[in-house]
Amino acid sequence: MEVIVYSSTGCIKCLEVKEQLREWRIPFEERNVSDNEQYFKELQERRIFGTPATFINGRVVLGFQPKKLQERLGLTEESIG
Repeated sequence: MEVIVYSSTGCIKCLEVKEQLREWRIPFEERNVSDNEQYFKELQERRIFGTPATFINGRVVLGFQPKKLQERLGLTEESIG
């Protein structure tokens, strides 16, 4: 499973996404758009203009939406409880 989190410096929701993924022990690649202009361009090409944007096997979850992340990751309440 490929998980990529596009984040930006100072973004509270970005921190929440990363903390949640760590809590669930989900490995992810972080792409900070504040540090790397190419990452920002990648998001713009997909018509996404804000962070966090989490891609799970190519499907995006915008913002911090734990239930949607859990669903896209195929996690059950039992597996994360």
